Order: sequence, then structure tokens, then C-alpha cells
Amino acid sequence: MTVKPYPIQFQPEMKERIWGGQALSRFGLELPEGNIGEGWMIGDHPNGTTRAANGELAGLGLDEIRERYGAAWFGTKGYVEGARFPLLIKLLDCNDDLSIQVHPTDDYSKLPAGELGKTEMWYILDAKPDAKIIYGLKDGVDRAQLTQAIADNRVMDCLQEVSVKAGDAFYIPAGTVHALCSGIVVAEIQQNSDTTYRVYDYDRPGLDGKLRELHVEDSLNVIAYEGAGATRTETGNVQAGEWLEIARSPYFIVEKGIIDGQASLSTSSESFVILVIADGNGELRWADGAQNVKAGECFLVPATLGDYTLDGQLTVIRSQLP
Repeated sequence: MTVKPYPIQFQPEMKERIWGGQALSRFGLELPEGNIGEGWMIGDHPNGTTRAANGELAGLGLDEIRERYGAAWFGTKGYVEGARFPLLIKLLDCNDDLSIQVHPTDDYSKLPAGELGKTEMWYILDAKPDAKIIYGLKDGVDRAQLTQAIADNRVMDCLQEVSVKAGDAFYIPAGTVHALCSGIVVAEIQQNSDTTYRVYDYDRPGLDGKLRELHVEDSLNVIAYEGAGATRTETGNVQAGEWLEIARSPYFIVEKGIIDGQASLSTSSESFVILVIADGNGELRWADGAQNVKAGECFLVPATLGDYTLDGQLTVIRSQLP
């Protein structure tokens, strides 16, 4: 049976984290009990592969769909035989502070077998009035100074704190020390990786009651002490009909768009498109169908879909491969 391409929504994989809560339920997502920190919305990783929740492919894993439809649906840049889907799309509920952490580049020699580095970006969906993040080292901090600060249990003295608000976007290349802090809900677009090196974790126990593992030596090895090109974009001035680029890397291009009425869009043969509905509600239409959409929903739009429209009052985060 031939299946025509259509925007695919997936059943999220929910992940319990010591810093999580229940805030993702505000998007209508069904959460298990506990501290749910991450909703893996679109993913194909050994630690979680999402399954299609709508249309004729419902029940199939993203890995199965990729093998079945290849470059036709995922694009000439988006499909490599034998490789995994290149991105991982998450929603994060930061009910408490995350660990101070850093991610490696693809060429780090001590990466786990089969794993990639991790460059990512955040779009702040919601933030309490005093919310902040850790975003890089203070100017002039080198490896020796950071090593000594870790040994003296004063690592926080070396880090930059940044106040955040809803609508802020942060690009976080591999090698950037960072941490989300409490009171923030985030959409995250990242390389398909689950490798995190913890620098510091506030000496708190994990879900099992034991102190969580730190990765000090790996962290010191992969930190970009001169900076890796991290950038912040304030997006509050985006007008209806505009698409503002908020992150560009070798792994993804991410834009924010405001839809007020109807917007006509199209895919290219080079890449699939990821749509994260950040706010509002409306309708996604294409030649063979239509789908109601609302805040918190994420869609994989096949490269071969062609023309489609978004209609309604929407804030949309659109991602594709560069």
C-alpha cells in the first residue's frame, strides 16, 4: 500500500529527572507520576524512539519510517543509510536547577560507542519572573582556574548567570558550559545525542537517593575555554508573516515565525521540516489533508510533502537541516 506523505505527530517518550515536575501537562500531554523533566517529542535514539501517533503510519517507530521511506521523505541531507535520525526534539520542565554541564563535539575521543556530540538550542516557552540560566564561563577563566575552583567547591564563581524570559532563544554549541535553572519550560532542538558531562550537581542525591555521577575530567577536556560561539536572540519583535533565524549550526537551522491568519509554506527535497507549536492554536493543511494544531505539539513534515499552510494564531519554531 502506498502511503502519501503527511505531517507526522509522535507519541512522546517521557523521562523522569530529579529536576522535573508536571508542567508539561499544561500542553495536554499525559504524564506518568513523578518528576517528569523531559518529553522526547521526536526521537530515534537507543534511549528512546518515538512512534507515530497519527495517520496511516500510526504505531511505527521513527526508525522504521526512516528505513521505509528514506531520502524521499527525509531529504537528501536528512537520510543516510544505516544512520539515525539526525535531530532530537524535546520539551523540558525545569522545576528545579539542572546540573552544571557540558557536551562534547563529535570528534571527542572518549565518546561512547555509536554516540554523537551534542550541539543544541533552547527556545524559552515559559519562565518565572526571576528565572535564569548558566550560560558559559566568565571572561578569562581557563582550565587551570576552573580545575582549582572545582577542587575548592566554588565552581559557581566561574560561571555566567543570565536572566531569561519567555521568547528568548539560546544557541549552545558543544563545549559551552550551561545549565537551565528552576522555573523554566523549554523547547530544545539538538543533535541526536544523549551524552552529558556533569561538572557540578549541588551535592544532591539522584532519584535513587545516591549522589549523581560527575564527569569532571571529561568536562575539563571538552570545554571550549575561549568560547564556542554561543549566542542569545531576543525574539519579542517578530511580526506576523516574518521568520526570524534564532539558531544556525552545522546540524540545524531554527527559525521563529508568527502566524496571524494564513501562511503558505513549502518543503524542499533536501530536508524534512520540524514544526514545534510554541503558542496558540490553528490548523495545518496540505494537499491531501488537514490537522488541528496547538501549543506543545510537534510535527515532522516530510521533505516530499510540498506546499502546505498554517492557519490560525500561532507561534511556531521551524527547524530543518542546513
